[in-house]
Amino acid sequence: MSKDEQKVGWSKIELASRVAQDLEDGWFVNLGIGIPTLVADVIPEGREIILHSENGLLGLGPKPEPGEEDMDLVNAGKEPITLKPGGCFFSQSDSFAMIRGGHLDAAILGAFQVSMYGDLASWKLPNKPLGRVGGAMDLTVGAKRVFLCMQHSSKGVPKIVEECTYPLTAPRCVDRIYTDLAVIDVTDDGLVVQELAPGVTFEYLQANTAAPLKILETRLSKGDSAVI
Repeated sequence: MSKDEQKVGWSKIELASRVAQDLEDGWFVNLGIGIPTLVADVIPEGREIILHSENGLLGLGPKPEPGEEDMDLVNAGKEPITLKPGGCFFSQSDSFAMIRGGHLDAAILGAFQVSMYGDLASWKLPNKPLGRVGGAMDLTVGAKRVFLCMQHSSKGVPKIVEECTYPLTAPRCVDRIYTDLAVIDVTDDGLVVQELAPGVTFEYLQANTAAPLKILETRLSKGDSAVI
């Protein structure tokens, strides 16, 4: 990869900010481990998003300032967090009752692979003896929407594929994919690109995706990058 290619797309915090833009006021949202946790730091000002963590927390705020960490107050990834006024903590059984009861408007998760049909593989790599299921299998079924927030590729290998080759977390559960290169909707007609990250062309995106992509009727001119 050249230096120019390394500069293409969103940084991790920019990617998290892009996801946060699409969260609606009043939503209850679960943040998965990894890049999704960054969303807590970039909620748009004036918008009330109630963040949930499956280890039994509601009302998560941004990461604490250095030196202000309380390791008795952590998210599902064991990272220190803050609670907003009115935030609370409770048993994990109550937390999963919220998830399974359909009370979450969205779950923002990471992925090892996602297929063009919205199948999600996020808990086990084929060359590893053990996996980490966590709450993803419940979240993919219980949340009203499933958004993925992830790097487009891992060590040069595309994560978006025609068919998942890793063990599935859940079939046909993903609604939208946010990566450092683009925003892509999973539809009945296939993968539809909604937005390209800065410096990304549709041709570049397709070359780095192992599944066919479509664009909306309002197409970008070659070399452009913006909302399609």
